[in-house]
Amino acid sequence: MARVAVIERTGGPEVIEWVTRVLPPPGPGEVRVKHHAVGLNFIDTYHRSGLYPVPLPSGLGGEAAGEVTAVGEGVELAVGDRVSTFGPAIGAYATERNVAARSLFKLPDGIDYETAAAVTLKGATAEFLVERCARVQAGMTVLVHAAAGGVGQLLVQWLKHLGAKVIATVGSAQKAARARSLGADHVIEYKREDIAERVREITGGRGVEVVMDGVGGSTWQASLKSAARRGLIISFGNAGGPVEGVNLATLNQHGSLFVTRPKAGDYYVEPAERAAGMARVFELVAAGVLKVEIGQRLALEDAAEAHRAIAAGETVGSTLLLP
Repeated sequence: MARVAVIERTGGPEVIEWVTRVLPPPGPGEVRVKHHAVGLNFIDTYHRSGLYPVPLPSGLGGEAAGEVTAVGEGVELAVGDRVSTFGPAIGAYATERNVAARSLFKLPDGIDYETAAAVTLKGATAEFLVERCARVQAGMTVLVHAAAGGVGQLLVQWLKHLGAKVIATVGSAQKAARARSLGADHVIEYKREDIAERVREITGGRGVEVVMDGVGGSTWQASLKSAARRGLIISFGNAGGPVEGVNLATLNQHGSLFVTRPKAGDYYVEPAERAAGMARVFELVAAGVLKVEIGQRLALEDAAEAHRAIAAGETVGSTLLLP
């Protein structure tokens, strides 16, 4: 018997309901996974709220880590294998579920379930943003918004590993201290400082070559004003609302800027690139380059409270839901 989160309608955290289900045997190409840890991500709140529409009724969550307990036909995984996933199938808020084997990553011996659930999606996001989207090189200056969050922390560490100069934005003194401890060269507390003014001051008026913006609407203007001539703005999240009404002429006026709105699903498509990307993440975690902070652990069925906390900016690092 599996406990599973379901939403019948979109709305606030209160729309999350829990049901008990009997799972059928895994079908061809599927395995059953008993979850040991489930990762919380902002995209989960977008599915719940309707910002990213999903067919209803729907499950929630894409990221989880656990143990294979049954296998269907035509899969290479075996009972007892340790695996993680970040989707694309939604439904990770569950004690166990049947899932396509092709969406799973086998965990190296040095990666435990909690670390895997905290880093699979966030690590994949950092990997493709830094190494394949921005192609950051040593000596580049990069602005990272929300640097104390789960993805933000990984970005700061990854960028410093490559030799980049990092300017981080955060919402509190506590989060500023965390960003500095991860290696950020400069930290801007956006509630009391103007981001763009500080960026221009730090860079001698030039601006930054790359902006990593996982916040969205509330930081869009600051990102535009912080980018150097021919700089790249990567808008990859909506924590501060969606970016809307973008006039292409604005990119010209701010210095012939480049802008992209990427997602992991378009960088983790083919089996070879999926395997290579996640191997790179696990490699850096195992080497200690990426320190994965699990700031909050909640019971799986406290998912509604977790959604409230992440939306309110009360979380630091990664948040796990534990069955």
